[in-house]
Amino acid sequence: MARRILWASLALAPVTILLHYAANIGDTAEFALASTALIPLAWLIGEATEHAAHHTGPGVGGFLNATFGNAPELIIALLAVNEGLTEVVRGSLTGSVVGNLLLVLGFSLLFGGRGAIDRGSSMLSIGLVALAVLLLLIPSVPGWDGDPERDSIVNLSIPVSIALLLIYLAATWVSLRRHRLMHVSDEAPEMVGWTFRTALLILAVTTVVTALIAEIVVGSIETFAHKANLSEFFVAAVIVAIVGNAAEHGGAVVVAARGQIKLATEIALASSAQVAVFLIPAVTLLALLIDPLALALRPVEIGALAFGTLISFVLLVQGQSSRARGIALIVAYVGVAVAFFLSGER
Repeated sequence: MARRILWASLALAPVTILLHYAANIGDTAEFALASTALIPLAWLIGEATEHAAHHTGPGVGGFLNATFGNAPELIIALLAVNEGLTEVVRGSLTGSVVGNLLLVLGFSLLFGGRGAIDRGSSMLSIGLVALAVLLLLIPSVPGWDGDPERDSIVNLSIPVSIALLLIYLAATWVSLRRHRLMHVSDEAPEMVGWTFRTALLILAVTTVVTALIAEIVVGSIETFAHKANLSEFFVAAVIVAIVGNAAEHGGAVVVAARGQIKLATEIALASSAQVAVFLIPAVTLLALLIDPLALALRPVEIGALAFGTLISFVLLVQGQSSRARGIALIVAYVGVAVAFFLSGER
């Protein structure tokens, strides 16, 4: 019954897009409708990822979900850059990393329960985020004094972004090669699934539709935030980040609830690492073609990234998952969200 409801609710996406361009239903109603439409899209991305992982193994499956799931965030960030919303861009990207490390991973462990995870792959992803935090200190610290948008910080952001991209390419090659060597096709349970090509096609199409819906959400979220008396930074770092990560939230929880805790963990951690060492530098370099972006993160953002990295490392270093660990991660995210709320504007 639940699957039938989810399949049927996919119709919300074209309805939302149609109403957005053909009618004026108001920003608040549009925000609610578009946010609801993201739920079945997130489920479908999780469904397609599970079928793709049947052919590739959990490691590559997690990478695929992170790649397709983060595409809407790239589009959202570039649109915000084009509108000059630099605090929204930085806040949403920081919130995305923290959200995946704590919230998505937390719900994955909560729904997945006790079991073993791929410790090597998990530590690699967490290590990449930690390395990104250290490199991001280079343009961030000077931005704590004076104009954070000044040209000197933009100039510092460029080599940092290039270094992060090179690290991402090297780590991705090593990780995919490792998982390819580890994966044995007959280890996966038999299932009547889609072909690998069909799964990738559905992932691609769903990602495009998700990007359109996410754009509608972002376009209407400022009115919602204004009525709720929330700061622009909080909206970006929490609400926009959660909306942009709908695919990871839904995908990870779906596969975790089905007992595939390794794949669920890969989705959360691979997505977090990919945002930190790929999406952030990619947005920064692409922004040079639109409006230069300085990677001057606020102290609360650097602190949240460091805290999220540390607690996820401590809880996963033994290579085991449990509901208690999941609850701890979710509580930690609530604490970070409160810190974002109290920090207000820069």
